[in-house]
Amino acid sequence: MYPRLLVADFAASFRFYDAFLPKLIGAHLTKGGEEGPYASWDLGEEGAVSMLDRAAMAALAGTADLPQPVSQDSTMLVCRVPDVAAAHAFCLARGAHDVAGPTDRPDWGPTCRTAHVRDPEGRLLEFQSY
Repeated sequence: MYPRLLVADFAASFRFYDAFLPKLIGAHLTKGGEEGPYASWDLGEEGAVSMLDRAAMAALAGTADLPQPVSQDSTMLVCRVPDVAAAHAFCLARGAHDVAGPTDRPDWGPTCRTAHVRDPEGRLLEFQSY
Protein backbone atom coordinates (compact mmCIF):
# COMPACT_ATOMS: atom_id res chain seq x y z
CA MET A 1 0.00 0.00 0.00
CA TYR A 2 1.22 3.52 -0.78
CA PRO A 3 -0.33 7.00 -0.90
CA ARG A 4 -1.73 8.49 -4.09
CA LEU A 5 -1.95 12.27 -4.05
CA LEU A 6 -4.88 13.81 -5.90
CA VAL A 7 -3.69 17.19 -7.16
CA ALA A 8 -5.26 20.21 -8.87
CA ASP A 9 -2.07 21.70 -10.37
CA PHE A 10 -0.35 18.59 -11.65
CA ALA A 11 2.70 20.33 -13.17
CA ALA A 12 3.58 22.30 -10.01
CA SER A 13 3.03 19.27 -7.76
CA PHE A 14 5.06 17.05 -10.08
CA ARG A 15 8.02 19.45 -10.09
CA PHE A 16 7.94 19.65 -6.28
CA TYR A 17 7.74 15.89 -5.63
CA ASP A 18 10.12 14.99 -8.46
CA ALA A 19 12.77 17.18 -6.78
CA PHE A 20 11.92 16.16 -3.21
CA LEU A 21 11.39 12.39 -3.42
CA PRO A 22 14.70 11.39 -5.08
CA LYS A 23 16.82 13.82 -3.08
CA LEU A 24 15.37 13.27 0.39
CA ILE A 25 14.11 9.67 0.47
CA GLY A 26 15.79 8.07 -2.54
CA ALA A 27 12.63 7.33 -4.53
CA HIS A 28 12.91 7.23 -8.33
CA LEU A 29 10.35 8.19 -10.97
CA THR A 30 8.91 5.07 -12.56
CA LYS A 31 6.05 6.46 -14.64
CA GLY A 32 4.71 9.76 -15.88
CA GLY A 33 5.96 13.29 -16.20
CA GLU A 34 5.08 16.91 -15.62
CA GLU A 35 2.34 16.80 -18.28
CA GLY A 36 0.32 14.34 -16.15
CA PRO A 37 -2.23 13.14 -15.46
CA TYR A 38 -0.36 10.40 -13.55
CA ALA A 39 3.11 9.84 -12.10
CA SER A 40 4.63 7.40 -9.64
CA TRP A 41 7.86 6.99 -7.68
CA ASP A 42 9.27 3.79 -6.17
CA LEU A 43 11.77 2.94 -3.46
CA GLY A 44 13.63 -0.03 -4.89
CA GLU A 45 10.90 -2.28 -6.30
CA GLU A 46 8.12 -0.99 -4.02
CA GLY A 47 5.69 1.83 -4.74
CA ALA A 48 6.37 4.88 -2.56
CA VAL A 49 4.04 7.65 -3.83
CA SER A 50 1.87 8.22 -6.85
CA MET A 51 0.05 11.30 -8.06
CA LEU A 52 -3.10 11.69 -10.11
CA ASP A 53 -4.86 14.76 -11.45
CA ARG A 54 -7.79 15.46 -9.10
CA ALA A 55 -10.22 16.29 -11.93
CA ALA A 56 -9.37 13.03 -13.73
CA MET A 57 -10.09 11.06 -10.55
CA ALA A 58 -13.33 12.95 -9.93
CA ALA A 59 -14.48 12.20 -13.49
CA LEU A 60 -13.63 8.52 -13.05
CA ALA A 61 -15.39 8.29 -9.67
CA GLY A 62 -18.39 10.36 -10.78
CA THR A 63 -17.78 12.99 -8.08
CA ALA A 64 -16.88 16.02 -10.26
CA ASP A 65 -20.01 17.93 -9.16
CA LEU A 66 -19.45 17.46 -5.43
CA PRO A 67 -18.08 20.39 -3.39
CA GLN A 68 -14.48 20.24 -2.22
CA PRO A 69 -14.33 19.75 1.57
CA VAL A 70 -12.64 22.35 3.74
CA SER A 71 -11.32 20.98 7.02
CA GLN A 72 -8.29 20.45 9.16
CA ASP A 73 -5.68 18.08 7.84
CA SER A 74 -6.79 14.48 7.53
CA THR A 75 -3.51 13.06 6.23
CA MET A 76 0.18 13.84 6.42
CA LEU A 77 3.17 12.38 4.59
CA VAL A 78 5.96 11.52 7.02
CA CYS A 79 9.51 11.09 5.73
CA ARG A 80 12.53 9.95 7.70
CA VAL A 81 15.54 11.97 6.61
CA PRO A 82 19.13 12.15 7.85
CA ASP A 83 19.05 15.96 8.23
CA VAL A 84 15.73 17.60 9.14
CA ALA A 85 16.99 21.17 8.65
CA ALA A 86 18.40 20.37 5.20
CA ALA A 87 15.15 18.66 4.12
CA HIS A 88 13.12 21.63 5.38
CA ALA A 89 15.31 24.15 3.52
CA PHE A 90 15.37 22.01 0.37
CA CYS A 91 11.58 21.94 0.16
CA LEU A 92 11.14 25.63 0.99
CA ALA A 93 13.47 26.46 -1.91
CA ARG A 94 11.19 24.43 -4.21
CA GLY A 95 7.84 26.00 -3.37
CA ALA A 96 6.84 24.46 -0.06
CA HIS A 97 5.31 26.67 2.62
CA ASP A 98 6.78 26.71 6.11
CA VAL A 99 4.64 25.32 8.94
CA ALA A 100 7.16 24.57 11.72
CA GLY A 101 10.91 24.77 11.43
CA PRO A 102 13.35 22.15 12.71
CA THR A 103 12.56 21.34 16.34
CA ASP A 104 13.78 18.80 18.86
CA ARG A 105 10.90 16.60 20.10
CA PRO A 106 12.22 14.79 23.20
CA ASP A 107 8.66 13.79 24.19
CA TRP A 108 8.43 11.79 20.93
CA GLY A 109 11.81 10.11 21.41
CA PRO A 110 15.11 11.07 23.03
CA THR A 111 16.73 12.07 19.72
CA CYS A 112 13.62 12.88 17.66
CA ARG A 113 13.76 16.03 15.54
CA THR A 114 11.02 17.23 13.16
CA ALA A 115 10.08 19.99 10.72
CA HIS A 116 6.81 20.56 8.87
CA VAL A 117 5.99 22.12 5.50
CA ARG A 118 3.05 22.23 3.12
CA ASP A 119 3.55 21.18 -0.49
CA PRO A 120 2.47 23.59 -3.27
CA GLU A 121 -1.17 22.46 -2.85
CA GLY A 122 -1.21 22.64 0.93
CA ARG A 123 -0.61 18.99 1.92
CA LEU A 124 1.18 18.61 5.23
CA LEU A 125 4.59 16.90 5.25
CA GLU A 126 6.71 15.99 8.25
CA PHE A 127 10.45 15.39 8.12
CA GLN A 128 11.82 13.42 11.05
CA SER A 129 15.07 11.99 12.27
CA TYR A 130 15.90 9.87 15.29
